[in-house]
Amino acid sequence: KECFGLKLPIIDIPMSSYVKPTIQKIANGLKFKNQTTIVCVGSSAVALLLYLSHRQNNQKIPNEVANHIETSVLRKKKAMDKRELLHQLRRLLPIILPRLADKESLILITHTLFLIARSFISIYVASLDGALVRSLVERDGQQFINNLTLWFCIAIPATYINSMIKFLESKLSIGFRTKLVEHCYSKYMTNETYYRVGNLDSRLANADQCLTDDVSKFCSFLAHLYSQLSKPVLDILLISFELARTSRKKTGNGKAAGYAGLIGIGVVLVTARLLKLVQPPFGKLVAIQAMLEGNLRYVHSRLITNSEEISFYRGHDIEESVLRNAYLALVKHMNYIFNIRIFYNTLEGFFMKYLWSATGLGMIAIPAFFFDVHADGSSSAVISERTQDFVTSKKLLISASEAIERIMLAYKEVTELSGYTLRVSKMLDVFEDVKNGKYQKNLHKSSDSDILSERGDSIVANELSFVNVPIITPNGDILVQSLNLTVKPGMHTLITGPNGCGKSSLFRIFGGLWPHYKGVVSRPNYSDLFYIPQRPYLTLGTLRDQIIYPDTHDDMISKHLDDEHLHDILNIVELNHIVKRDGWDSVMDWKDVLSGGEKQRVGMARLFYHNPKFAILDECTSAVSIEVEGQMYEEAIARGITLLTVTHRPSLWKFHKYLLKFDGEGGVVHQNMSLEIHNLEEQKLELEHKLAEVNDLLIAEVANE
Repeated sequence: KECFGLKLPIIDIPMSSYVKPTIQKIANGLKFKNQTTIVCVGSSAVALLLYLSHRQNNQKIPNEVANHIETSVLRKKKAMDKRELLHQLRRLLPIILPRLADKESLILITHTLFLIARSFISIYVASLDGALVRSLVERDGQQFINNLTLWFCIAIPATYINSMIKFLESKLSIGFRTKLVEHCYSKYMTNETYYRVGNLDSRLANADQCLTDDVSKFCSFLAHLYSQLSKPVLDILLISFELARTSRKKTGNGKAAGYAGLIGIGVVLVTARLLKLVQPPFGKLVAIQAMLEGNLRYVHSRLITNSEEISFYRGHDIEESVLRNAYLALVKHMNYIFNIRIFYNTLEGFFMKYLWSATGLGMIAIPAFFFDVHADGSSSAVISERTQDFVTSKKLLISASEAIERIMLAYKEVTELSGYTLRVSKMLDVFEDVKNGKYQKNLHKSSDSDILSERGDSIVANELSFVNVPIITPNGDILVQSLNLTVKPGMHTLITGPNGCGKSSLFRIFGGLWPHYKGVVSRPNYSDLFYIPQRPYLTLGTLRDQIIYPDTHDDMISKHLDDEHLHDILNIVELNHIVKRDGWDSVMDWKDVLSGGEKQRVGMARLFYHNPKFAILDECTSAVSIEVEGQMYEEAIARGITLLTVTHRPSLWKFHKYLLKFDGEGGVVHQNMSLEIHNLEEQKLELEHKLAEVNDLLIAEVANE
């Protein structure tokens, strides 16, 4: 009151005769000439920091970043609230900790025990520091050496426990990630989810990033957050108990500890509330950053995938600008995060490092100034004891302050964890919906919502047939309004039509990759239907693995097949020279080793190995010579494989009995091939007749001249 010239209310606290002179000494020791000015300047500085931080939080996301953010992120929704975060964590925790007897649960329990041991060691080290200082004040060399020896002895288990805490946290993170990845993979690789997520649904732009980076960071944040919260909470409880015990021992009652505790709790609650008010939305910002990183990775992979076409077009300048724009969008967003953290971290550091330290010193001073039963003592024993208590209490309060600081910093990590939790949960939701046939795709405005609202029926049969089935792309484009088609065993069908008319879409519906709307689709079991594209997929593995894909070597043995059977197949497609050159067990990057024609013959070799009832051949022999092509088609027909072929080669017409012709305007004709050939013959005769007439006219004109 005398120091700052303020009219403060008088607090009636029971005080000894020592208290009033002590207050007077404190007031006299503060030599501020203009205390009101200092208070105003300090208050103005804090207010300025609050204002700047609040203004920084309210800044809009830069336009350069907003242009690269999905529309779903830019919707006016608040970040995931606490209830939703807890709901999503309750959903994910049974995945990463399914049973108490699991390895991860045992690691978690062991980790907890080490955290408890570390808390007790911290309290013991604090009391040991006080004993060391007391021995120095008392100039007791023997006691100092004994305490120092204990200090070194306790350092060995303390350092080991610290190392084990970090080790177990890493093991816990890996264990969480392993469980979550196994769960995600089981969903991702079921019912062609890996295909449907990217082609039939628009909600998950970068599934690869969600399965790798997002899952990894989620598990790391979760494991680290457990350490960040459990140990500080335990530290605060144990330290509070120890400080209260020390205060009661020195003062004979718990009033000093009560007053000091109220001051500490009040300061922590007020500063925590202020920090919460000015805290930026880190969860949303982290989610956006993860999305931008995924976009950068996507444009890089897109460049690698289409490198040949880009090189032919000499399009490196445009592609470089795409890469730069994706990178700059990420950098600008990261700079935005760094900028808004400046003021928040400044205010956070001021509160936690200085304000809390001053509060801690005040809490230590309350028992010494107001409640010390030895207040009038000036003996060396009293002084050394008071010094020991001060050092021990200061050490404990510093540990408690650090614990509270970690808890408050953990709140910031919780907001970041919420971003990864949202992305992982969204990924699992999409996987589950896609597995059950529920898709959300950005449709064209011209799409017919009535047709898309109704799903058709599927029947397992010994034939391929469409009954009133429209061919519709995932984007909602209607290529064929209603298709009726039946292909029974032995009805080898040639399929023709312009690009984009629905030929490949027909195959995707037959193969079950695309959903069909209305009508009835009949197809055999997937094991009896085989698809060979123009560019066959070559897996990672041996030459044998390329021929028997998607079977494994064990699957081949279970079918009672051996390498001699594969030799016979390669004789048909004329690829035995590769076996002689490289061997069955050689592992290479086969997509680079084999030529285009050899790759297509590997695709046909797979057809003969699996020997299905129906085969869809989509320009799969365009790089093969006509002689070898005819040989392979004759073998397929001889094996009883019904062929559905897309080709532009007239040489393959003779191997088919029916023609399915798309006109590119929604019309489809399915007719006997002999009728089509008869029509072509008539067109040929008509053209020859017209050419003959033109020739006669030219001859007559020349004769007249």
